[in-house]
Amino acid sequence: MTGTAKVAPPNAQADRPRAVRNVAVLSTMSAIQGAQLPVYIVLGGLAGAILADDKSLATLPIACQMLTGMATALPMSLFMGRFGRKAGFWLGSILACLGGLLAALAMLRGDFWLLCIAYMFAGIYQTTQNYFRFAATDTAPEDYKPKAISLVLAGGLVAALLSAEIVTRTEGMLSAVPFVGAFTFLVVPNLIGMVLVAFLDIPTPPRKSDTAPARPWRAILADRNIPVAMLCAMFVYGTMTLTMTSTPLAMIACGFGTPDAANVVKWHVVAMFAPSFFTGSIIARIGARPVIAMGLLMLLGCSAVALSGIDLHDFYIALILLGLGWNFGYIGATSLLAAHHRPEDRAKVQGLNDFLVMAVMATAALSSGKLMAMGGWSFVVVAVMIPVGIAALALLYGTLLARRVPVTGAVG
Repeated sequence: MTGTAKVAPPNAQADRPRAVRNVAVLSTMSAIQGAQLPVYIVLGGLAGAILADDKSLATLPIACQMLTGMATALPMSLFMGRFGRKAGFWLGSILACLGGLLAALAMLRGDFWLLCIAYMFAGIYQTTQNYFRFAATDTAPEDYKPKAISLVLAGGLVAALLSAEIVTRTEGMLSAVPFVGAFTFLVVPNLIGMVLVAFLDIPTPPRKSDTAPARPWRAILADRNIPVAMLCAMFVYGTMTLTMTSTPLAMIACGFGTPDAANVVKWHVVAMFAPSFFTGSIIARIGARPVIAMGLLMLLGCSAVALSGIDLHDFYIALILLGLGWNFGYIGATSLLAAHHRPEDRAKVQGLNDFLVMAVMATAALSSGKLMAMGGWSFVVVAVMIPVGIAALALLYGTLLARRVPVTGAVG
């Protein structure tokens, strides 16, 4: 790379008090609306197993959710770039309401394919929620962006706790048919979310005639920090998804019960989101690259612990390290990306990033069972070292390049 690296100029709309208010709203939305996503994951395979004639298709609804999320990531980003964040979040909430109602109807009718369609609407919502973290940076000063991203993702901790309550308390509600009450109840957090969206103060993007046009991809990717950030986000999320989805299968195979597996996953989720209350402050102090590196080291530590033994405490430690590694790696990569693209490129860059992340997530989720069948738990935890290693090499390359070409005003 030659010449001077270009980064996003100071945000002309930046206003710390406004940004703090937007972060509070987005974090609350993440906590309340985000609770539906674990519910879909928990119930997807169980509902699929009830409705599918071919039990090997039991997890197809979850696959439909992830694949639809991948396919709509870029279109949703472009939609928000044209009509604004609020319009996108309202649309996502409306479709999520429809998804919950269709899933309940599918259970009542015993219609497996309708359930898959319902999960496709959930996938569109999932893509929409993924943009909460980027929306938090739209009105934020540069030094507040990492903390804004981190605090929005912190809402996931509350979401995880709420999702367990939703499944437990609505299981027999409305109908004796399994899960009808739980799916129907998912309308409630989305209605609350639609009200909260009204309190966001994020300006609608200016008309194209009033702003610089988006640059071609060659010019955007000339700043190597952008592909490095995307690659790290992809592989950090993919590693987490592959390992997490394989863990319950591995624990059952090792003789542990479902409650043990549920507790391990619960503490993994806590480790994913609890550090978000301070990860952004760490990034603001030492930069995004060192935080990403710490995350990658934790992911390697997860694999090392998992290979060292299959006692219950080994699973707990490995999955906690997995959650911490995801938090540092993913928030760090998002912060690095947010600091290195221009406002006019926002929709293209964020859309491509989330398309790639969702694609890797879907691939990881679909391949986890196959990898377990091929070589067991040890095969999975060795396999995840490969993408982590690739991400580490990319990060090292980006860091060395940044030392050759100084970048000012960026969270690096």
